[in-house]
Amino acid sequence: MSTFTSPLPAQKSGRTSIAVLALAAAVALLYFGRVFFITIVIATVIAFLLDPVVTIFVRMRLPRAVASFIVCSITLLALYFIGLGVYTQVLSFMEDLPSYSQRMNDIVDNVATRVDQVEQRTYQFLVPKRFQVQPPVTPPPQAETNRRRRSTRNAPPEPQEPAAIPEVRIHTEPTPLLTYVYGYVRSFYSVLLMASFVPFLVYFMLSWRDHMRRSFFYLFSDPERHIVGKSWDGVAGMVRAYVIGNFILGLMMTIITCGFFFLIRLPYWAIMGPLSAFLSLVPYVGLPLAALPPLLAGLIRYNEPAVYFMIVMVVAVLHLIALNLLYPKVVGSRVHLNPLVVTIALMFWGTLWGGIGLVLAIPITAAVKAVCDNVSSLQGYGKLLGD
Repeated sequence: MSTFTSPLPAQKSGRTSIAVLALAAAVALLYFGRVFFITIVIATVIAFLLDPVVTIFVRMRLPRAVASFIVCSITLLALYFIGLGVYTQVLSFMEDLPSYSQRMNDIVDNVATRVDQVEQRTYQFLVPKRFQVQPPVTPPPQAETNRRRRSTRNAPPEPQEPAAIPEVRIHTEPTPLLTYVYGYVRSFYSVLLMASFVPFLVYFMLSWRDHMRRSFFYLFSDPERHIVGKSWDGVAGMVRAYVIGNFILGLMMTIITCGFFFLIRLPYWAIMGPLSAFLSLVPYVGLPLAALPPLLAGLIRYNEPAVYFMIVMVVAVLHLIALNLLYPKVVGSRVHLNPLVVTIALMFWGTLWGGIGLVLAIPITAAVKAVCDNVSSLQGYGKLLGD
């Protein structure tokens, strides 16, 4: 019996080591290839969202490739008009940028003056008068001018130095500024390059969906294909429910927020309303992100602190109502993730992928839960992730 039981601890430790190394390799791959994986995830999410619309056109006796092309073209056209409206607002903002900059300088100078006054009053209050350092007495302007004239008249002439020969230097290495600019442009170029693939990926995912689905099922045996199909549909339904639910909630918030900003005559209310509404839906950091755009826009017009306080209060109330009352009914009833898992997912994907990771953390985790719920050997993990 000892010959059969002795290798078991070594095998278990070896499997554990392999699992840890595989997990570390997966995390490293997700981090260093984040631009590639983010592009794939975004294209997959968009494809899941547009697939029901393509199915409607297919039922109208259109080929799937043609239906996919029509849906993608309509989507790109809608994004173009949205971008055109944002571009118009940005141009208007650029015209008001000088007054905005002057307003910011005045606010900074006013704050600095008040801080100096508070420091001076605090110093005078805490330090006894006999120990206070008196500021130097500044002479009158006319007396200072006469003193400078006398000192200049009596001073001996300064010896003139020979003109220095200009030194010719050959730069063999790029300056730090050029290195920084090159690194910035390079990173932006890689992101822009990957983003240009999104429309093509979405089109091919939609037009070749049936072929990819059949080919993917062939990787599994006959008893497992039913489970794989349910997992596929579960992931698609979960992603659609999350994204569409957030979009509907953001649209409701946009209508209310734009109405409020229009009533108080907030500059650029047409762009600040949707921006504040959708930023409010970002988990945990949505409130400060939602309050920042209207506060910055209000600097152009408002001088009363009460207006800024009112803006923050209205944005905070809308944020609390959306997340505590509307979000569980519109989105939470479909996702079923517990708060601890959501927090850990936000920390994990935010660390790996930055700001876009905070946006994609919940749909990725919800998709993993959908797979775990449909695979019998992983249902325990699905319950662990669930609410």
